Amino acid sequence: MSGGHEHDHDDRHTAPLSDTQLRVKALESLLTEKGLVDARALDELIDLYETKVGPRNGARVVARAWADPAYKKRLLENASAAIAEFGFTGRQGEDMVVLENTPRVRNMVVCTLCSCYPWPVLGLPPVWYKSAPYRSRAVLDPRGVLKEFGVDVGDDVEVRVWDSTAEVRYLVLPERPPGTEGMNEDELAELVTRDAMIGVGRTRAPERREP
Repeated sequence: MSGGHEHDHDDRHTAPLSDTQLRVKALESLLTEKGLVDARALDELIDLYETKVGPRNGARVVARAWADPAYKKRLLENASAAIAEFGFTGRQGEDMVVLENTPRVRNMVVCTLCSCYPWPVLGLPPVWYKSAPYRSRAVLDPRGVLKEFGVDVGDDVEVRVWDSTAEVRYLVLPERPPGTEGMNEDELAELVTRDAMIGVGRTRAPERREP
């Protein structure tokens, strides 16, 4: 497995909740009980940042790399600096590495001991990313996990698993889909999915245009 660094924080899934986490949970419960927060609205807000708003940042980075070879070169050489050109910086994204998928190499990202995740470009981590089954099976059976996500990888393709840490976080640069010649960056960004940037999903196929 590539990219392994020792974590310097506790596993949030096996360790007791910290005082801060307990306070947050208690506050959430109290606000919900008092009717000041709608639990369903809170869930919808979390889903919005997990699946839509956050990943749009990463999609813009990927689209720029697809459209601009010079930017792609900078991104692969110094991901943190290249991503910062968009203003996407901050906690959980200080030290970024971008991994390029090719016809012969497939990259996928996991955090085996907790849920380190590049928040500035992907938003909140999905529940499955934080789950113990994904964290273990991504290492033991990456091809099986990819298949469950609907991605069949040929025997001639090398699958590389990268372990995010407190020091380094990864973003996968998917292959640009065929049939996207002439599309601008905004159109390209619409094809980029969160799961593709984690390495377990595909990009969307471009819509067929009328001649």
